[in-house]
Amino acid sequence: MADKNQKRLPEWIRVKVNRGGNRDELSNELRDRKLNTVCEEAKCPNLAECWHERTATFMLLGVNCTRACRFCAIGYDKPEPPDPNEPGNVAETAEKMDLEYVVITSVARDDLEDEGSDQFAKTIRAVREKLPTAGIEVLTPDFNGKEDLIRMTLDAMPTVFNHNLETCERLSPPIRGRAKYRRSLEVLKNAKEWSQGKVLTKSGIMVGLGESDEEVIECINDLYAANVDILTIGQYLPPSRKHWKLDRYVRPEQFEEWKEYAEKLGFSAVASGPMVRSSYKAGQLIKAKLEEQQLNLKN
Repeated sequence: MADKNQKRLPEWIRVKVNRGGNRDELSNELRDRKLNTVCEEAKCPNLAECWHERTATFMLLGVNCTRACRFCAIGYDKPEPPDPNEPGNVAETAEKMDLEYVVITSVARDDLEDEGSDQFAKTIRAVREKLPTAGIEVLTPDFNGKEDLIRMTLDAMPTVFNHNLETCERLSPPIRGRAKYRRSLEVLKNAKEWSQGKVLTKSGIMVGLGESDEEVIECINDLYAANVDILTIGQYLPPSRKHWKLDRYVRPEQFEEWKEYAEKLGFSAVASGPMVRSSYKAGQLIKAKLEEQQLNLKN
């Protein structure tokens, strides 16, 4: 499906470079409140577009991760202590931006007793207080599969609980470090069960790391078996030469085939394309499913 020796970006991958008042205003707001975004730290190619549209994924608990996943641009160093003002600052910034959908993620914090789950819970509640009608999506680490920590986050009632599978089972050990393929599936399955279906579950995978098309299908099947509602599939782009080497560029037609397969399988919502990232246009992706869920809860 792709030329492994290709060095230049293919024509179907185009990074937008929007600038202007919205982007600059958001950047200043984040700096003033000492907030971080995964958009910046993970060098997301969609940053300019999303910031111009006044959307961002807030990243909790600093900019240094306790895991050194080989695909990720986020720093690996001694983490900073949790900021007690962070939940309130995120909520106030989200309110000032008048967001209808708020995405919250974090670095992995294996050094903390609660691994950051309490900061997630506090931030969810703080945002809910400021924006009671907004959707709230959390993109969490695996919390090492610990039930009490996962439940702590779920009990704060996010709209969506997102945890990324990232890649196929064969490549997971060398690429994801301490994270485990089967454990991630269990986290997602348990999140659905422990929330009694009140919280939507979501996961994403990257392609171009060395997986086969068949292994992508296996990932899709495994996530569906774990009762995941929402799926994202996007092209891996190495953040630097030191990161995991790119194996291939996948053509848009293949992404569309995977999307059709996942939708026929039964996923509620699927985003599959070269520039898709886990949090990209997250609110738009779940809009129909969220309306359906809210209707069912009323009935």
